[in-house]
Amino acid sequence: MMLDFEAELKKFHPSLEVDEVEEAIYKHGLTDITDLLVEMEKERKPQKAEGNRGTEG
Repeated sequence: MMLDFEAELKKFHPSLEVDEVEEAIYKHGLTDITDLLVEMEKERKPQKAEGNRGTEG
């Protein structure tokens, strides 16, 4: 089986450079692990406050 180099070159898409990748990520608003942890902490704080209401005094 021979490769058709012309066809392969037509399919080629160069990978993004670091700066371009960073820009693409920010434009698409992708969620990363930090975003997930911040969201989990926000959800946990109100639950924690509700749990402490009956124990004071």
